[in-house]
Amino acid sequence: MSAMAHEPLTQEEILLEDFLALDTPEGFRAELIEGEIVVTPPPDGEHETCISRIVRQVIRKSATDMDVSGHKGLTVPRGGLCVRNHVIPDVTFAPVEQDLFREAESWMPCEGVSMVVEVTSSKPDRDREAKRHCYANGGIPLYLLVDREKGSVTLFSDPEKAEYQEAATVSFGKSIGLPAPFSFSLETADFL
Repeated sequence: MSAMAHEPLTQEEILLEDFLALDTPEGFRAELIEGEIVVTPPPDGEHETCISRIVRQVIRKSATDMDVSGHKGLTVPRGGLCVRNHVIPDVTFAPVEQDLFREAESWMPCEGVSMVVEVTSSKPDRDREAKRHCYANGGIPLYLLVDREKGSVTLFSDPEKAEYQEAATVSFGKSIGLPAPFSFSLETADFL
């Protein structure tokens, strides 16, 4: 009997293998978004201040106790293709009772995640478009985008396929309502 021939790897499978083998410098993070490997440098202080303000409010005010993970890798379906996106939100929230992060691998599925947060940095369009589509495609109920360039906060909700059906935007300094399981108004005055 002859040895069975293996199918050659597709370009997308090779890209995924290369991505998963990356060794990024300390503080940098690598993502695979829509077939492109993206390496992001460490965030600046203003970026981290926005994250801190959001996390503090969610922990103090949320109607449901939330676990929080900074920079948790999520695998997200990519259209109808077999290769998945690998994205890292600035913050990921899930109800404490689910204990979602305890046994999670470096890259975990989106199931059980209540909300992800992105604060724009050097490539804001990636957060505004590509990552928004990834999170909607993953069925994440809420995506909170802090757009520093525009001075606004947008809450995307009601994901359907690769798009959110609802979006509410406020300027920095105004509050924005977070629905259940959070059920409170997020203050943005500290983002100014």
